[in-house]
Amino acid sequence: MTTGKLQIVPLGGMGEFGMNCMAVRWGDDIIVIDGGLMFPEAELLGVDIVVPDISYLIENRSKVKAIVLTHGHEDHIGALPWILSELNIPVWGTEFTLAYVEDKLEEHGLLDDAELNEIRAGERFKIGPFTIHPLQVTHSLVDCVALAIHTPLGVIIHTGDFKVDPTPTDNKLFDLHAFAEYGKSGVLALFQDSTNVERKGYTPSERAVRRKFDEIFAHTERRLFISCFSSSIHRIKLAVEMAWEHGRKIAFVGRSMNNSAEIAEDLGYIEIPDGLLIHPGEMKNFPPEKVCVMISGTQGEPMSALSRAALDNHKHAKIEKGDTVVLSSRIIPGNEKAIYRVVDHLFRREAYVIYDDGSSPPVHVSGHASQEELRLIINLVKPKYFIPIHGEYRQLKLHAELAGAMKGSVGKVMLIESGDVLEFDEHGARKAGRVNVGRVCIDSGSRTDVVEDLIVKDRRHLSEDGIVLPIIAIHKLTGRVETMPEIVSRGFSPGEGGFMEEARGIVMQTLEQSSVEEKADYGVIKEKIRTDLKRYISKQTQKRPLIMPVILEI
Repeated sequence: MTTGKLQIVPLGGMGEFGMNCMAVRWGDDIIVIDGGLMFPEAELLGVDIVVPDISYLIENRSKVKAIVLTHGHEDHIGALPWILSELNIPVWGTEFTLAYVEDKLEEHGLLDDAELNEIRAGERFKIGPFTIHPLQVTHSLVDCVALAIHTPLGVIIHTGDFKVDPTPTDNKLFDLHAFAEYGKSGVLALFQDSTNVERKGYTPSERAVRRKFDEIFAHTERRLFISCFSSSIHRIKLAVEMAWEHGRKIAFVGRSMNNSAEIAEDLGYIEIPDGLLIHPGEMKNFPPEKVCVMISGTQGEPMSALSRAALDNHKHAKIEKGDTVVLSSRIIPGNEKAIYRVVDHLFRREAYVIYDDGSSPPVHVSGHASQEELRLIINLVKPKYFIPIHGEYRQLKLHAELAGAMKGSVGKVMLIESGDVLEFDEHGARKAGRVNVGRVCIDSGSRTDVVEDLIVKDRRHLSEDGIVLPIIAIHKLTGRVETMPEIVSRGFSPGEGGFMEEARGIVMQTLEQSSVEEKADYGVIKEKIRTDLKRYISKQTQKRPLIMPVILEI
């Protein structure tokens, strides 16, 4: 019997959407599965992305041997620049995933120092005590794998993001056979994607969208704009095929859309027939009924190509009366307002807008497994322990209940959240304490521009109560106040009457009651003014604006 402890430590992605990152530890060796980001909620003012707190990995720096990626979506690779700037460890991923990673690392100036290793579905590789067997799975992106990790205590399977698509557009089939083989030989633990656990039945195949696309291409009389996630290679491939069949030229608009199409074409996932692709600047040279535009910005991002086109301020993409715009993606929770704002602007342009409204045939299908597919994999794998991953708490809980009801196929269900340490040894599994986890807020433009909680708090404070600047002119030599103090405010409404007059009086009074010595020490006098003014404003208005006294020496 092997003695030793296998620890699984999720650092993000359990109890939240995005930030998927999990450490697997045996003795002095740690491997990390994925390193994703999440997009901030509205209350994180001015924050662009949120990445997991990796202090656990930094504390165990010498033990972290590699990061292994399941696929190339942002919620699985988006934190890599941040992680690799702290820990320069080898990265393992499939060819397509690494192409995305290279782009990302190059942007942050980290590519030259990075060690990237390509993996192929079905081909095992070794890192320390772990032998990792990537298994082909289907998802809304290409070249995705689940990971069967052979540890000294047994095999654990991490599904990554997946759905069981029987007819994938790239003909790379989900490797059900490998999952079944592992089920026969015994699996210690199955970690399974919970994103779609609330959906009954099966997730439709990617090919289900073809019928709707065919219909749209056949009935669209003018220009056709299609917006999908730039990583939806299946969808871009479908649009290219349809444009060719229906005699339309295709243009890619938006940086991310161009990058993805280029990578997919280089790696052979998309074939663009000669003469089909045109530069966005050439669109105006063709009749509207001969043009199809693939445009990025499906989530209503303010500076995306689609948002700019909807407001009619994009250099090339002009959306005019009678054009058709297709939003071929799901609405990510939290983005509803931004997306419907873009849809409203498109209606103002008098365009026809087609978005996912639940009708059949669908304009978008999910990349995640619904209940029946989740059950299918559990039945094949028959794990000793089952742990739901990727999702908000309700989804993890519902997934745990779904697995718990499958008595013959599952030994024990464990529900853990980010930060929990799940420990296996020869006696079984248990929660063994917690590690420090959390979120790190980052402003765009620099991978290291961390926005501290205090800054977000100040921003929230400013957004709610505004700012008040008392300006005092003090004579440098005599220390006398030369004129009545001025008060400037922004985002703060003082209300009726002579409020500002009285506030100026309060400042004056503070100055008069201060000694010459205090007035000469600007730090002290500013603090005195701030305290007195804060007390007055709070009493009069019940508001707490940020008060920043400014002293001018004359």
